[in-house]
Amino acid sequence: MTAGFEIAPWQLRWCGMDFDRLHRAESIFALANGHLGLRGTLDEGEPIGLPGTYLNGFYETRQLPYAETGFGYPEQGQTVVNVTDGKIVRLLVEDEPMDMRYGKTIDHERVLDFRSGTMRRMTVWTSPTGRTVRIRSERLVSFTERALAAIRYEVQPLDADLELVVQSDLLANEPVETTPGDPRLAAALDRPLVADFAAAHDLAAVLAHHTRGSGLRMAAGMDHELDFAGSARCDVRAGEDLARVTIAADVPEGQRLCLTKYCAYGWSSRRSTPALRAQVDAALAAGLDTGWDRLLARQRAYLDEFWRTADIEIDGDPELQQAVRFALFHILQAGARGETRAIPAKGLTGPGYDGHSFWDTETFVLPVLTYTVPNAAGDALRWRHATLDKARRRARELGQPGAMFPWRSINGDEGSGYWPTATAAVHVDADIADATVRYLAATGDEPFETDCGVELLVETARLWAGIGHFDPSGDFRIDGVTGPDEYSALADNNIYTNLMAQRNLHEAAQACARRPDVAGRLGVSAEETARWRDQAKRMSLPYNEDLGVHEQSENFTRYARWDFAATPAENYPLLLHYPYFDLYRKQVVKQADLTLAMYLCPNAFTAEEKVRDFDYYEAVTVRDSSLSAGIQAVLAAEVGHLSLAFDYFTEAALTDLHDLHNNAAHGLHIASLAGTWIACVGGFGGMRDNDGELRFAPRLPTALNRISFRIVWRGNCIRVDIDAETATYRVLSGGAVALRHHGERHTIGDASTRLPIPQRPPRPGPRLPHGREPYRRP
Repeated sequence: MTAGFEIAPWQLRWCGMDFDRLHRAESIFALANGHLGLRGTLDEGEPIGLPGTYLNGFYETRQLPYAETGFGYPEQGQTVVNVTDGKIVRLLVEDEPMDMRYGKTIDHERVLDFRSGTMRRMTVWTSPTGRTVRIRSERLVSFTERALAAIRYEVQPLDADLELVVQSDLLANEPVETTPGDPRLAAALDRPLVADFAAAHDLAAVLAHHTRGSGLRMAAGMDHELDFAGSARCDVRAGEDLARVTIAADVPEGQRLCLTKYCAYGWSSRRSTPALRAQVDAALAAGLDTGWDRLLARQRAYLDEFWRTADIEIDGDPELQQAVRFALFHILQAGARGETRAIPAKGLTGPGYDGHSFWDTETFVLPVLTYTVPNAAGDALRWRHATLDKARRRARELGQPGAMFPWRSINGDEGSGYWPTATAAVHVDADIADATVRYLAATGDEPFETDCGVELLVETARLWAGIGHFDPSGDFRIDGVTGPDEYSALADNNIYTNLMAQRNLHEAAQACARRPDVAGRLGVSAEETARWRDQAKRMSLPYNEDLGVHEQSENFTRYARWDFAATPAENYPLLLHYPYFDLYRKQVVKQADLTLAMYLCPNAFTAEEKVRDFDYYEAVTVRDSSLSAGIQAVLAAEVGHLSLAFDYFTEAALTDLHDLHNNAAHGLHIASLAGTWIACVGGFGGMRDNDGELRFAPRLPTALNRISFRIVWRGNCIRVDIDAETATYRVLSGGAVALRHHGERHTIGDASTRLPIPQRPPRPGPRLPHGREPYRRP
């Protein structure tokens, strides 16, 4: 047992009850499908850390706070709304409310099952008056019925015949925590749902609401099946913010009362309340017709197919095996059925970051989905395409051509009021372009390229052509921007931004050559594509000849170094204890920046440059962001620091399970979970996919005996097995696949191809900032 969890390969089990870690457990045991998310709160609704039921894209607006106004500042932000809670199933035992803070909890466990896609709970509880019951429940958010969740709740008296009352609720406008010191946020979330409709009949009820500011409408409904051998008294009522089904029964000792609850949700910015009610009624009817057992079977079948193409096996560390599957399961939950909605940074597990999506969706999460669930990756990119008009409008506001996508957003509008790390972080355009190129290379999705892909590449390329300029020496410069490292804002020629923009410009020109019909529709001329190619060719890439390393941004290596030795451990993350005025002027890196560029643009660096660059930037990178460890693991593995790579991989994998950043309570770090996959596949597997060619350069750390992973490439499912001396490639389904293994070309098929891994002598480890070594398990 580690960090409260029992270690097992296919599930996460937490035995006992820890009220101090209730918030965190609710995030970890959350269930979602990309459209609907339920935090892992207890069925009875209390005790509760942070209530949470989320619909992807459903938000309230609020005014952004500014000490001074400025031209081009975004005026409104968006905040995810905790919508009507359908998870609540209260229990009264002989008039005593079941509440684990009172009486005696004899046994309690919860299990998140990665194969069944459910969260199971078992509790044996004795009331303050001495009555003992066993409660078993199982909860799912359906991958196959997008709008549907279901709960089976079973109660059994253990020591006497008992009168039991079960109350099943739909509850709107639950009070939620808000960020201290931001009254605008508190106001936005103070009873954000305005009642439009309430109805109840038999064992069913529906509530409909809208938001005051954003004007979004939603409906939530519930219906039930009761399984009990005796007679029961039933009642249903509905008001503006509460609908309740009450069932009372005398249950003999040893018998069971079982209630199956189906919940359905719908929302829209356009459809009427009656239309949403109809949608919810239809989803409930479909759920009842399918029934609990078939819903479970379909959930298992969906996940069997997912694990067939996505599983990672780790031999040598059972905790990391569990952590990797936990990561993959939550990544799937974040994006599986989003269907042209964003993938928030916290998924649908909590309200952290206001429910916003960031650039890390495209850079971290979409690579995982592209090679495991490609349809979900395509849907996420279609959401970006659906917001192109807003991105174009934002570019015009700032006097730029093309499209400027938001740094953080729910609906496609910029949601950040701090422009040095938001508006200035224009690399998000290139990140979207990069994800588009990778998706097209991995899938060959021609309809997507025609309908969305070329336009995304063209409009982002137009932005770079506009914000960059040629200096007197003939270099193409991009000045005054912020790269991934948020401790270095408003820099000139950030190398990550410039390299990604270079690729964006080149790929846009290539796409227009492939699809001249689309290019013509978009008004792209031969002169424009020639200009893009010239700008890409002459892109400024700062390099310090004296040190023999690339500059993260122009003159970065000439800044004073941060005094790491004088910085106490409790002062990390630095942004909470030091002013940006100081951070921006020092050599201190919040998260992988140039290191990330070496991973995403590997052909821009020689092998020797990667070694020197990695060692130099390791000495100033403090990993105050959960995005960093997975990427540092990749480059550490590539340049020969396999033990360090393993340590970074471990940190990425356990970020939420061990709550390394002390904020898992408000939702999981989906990009860090994706970094776990990246560390395995891109790090120990050495996978790269630049220029449309699949390459592997696997090497295994001594801490592990074997790693096996699967990816989907152009419709083929490939399995890669790595041990200390060899890598074995096999096509599990599909045809022959061409790839490179440590630079050599091979064609693999359904028979195993076993190839030797070149050995190389160990290298001394790089110097790390004082006190910022990777996480080591206790």
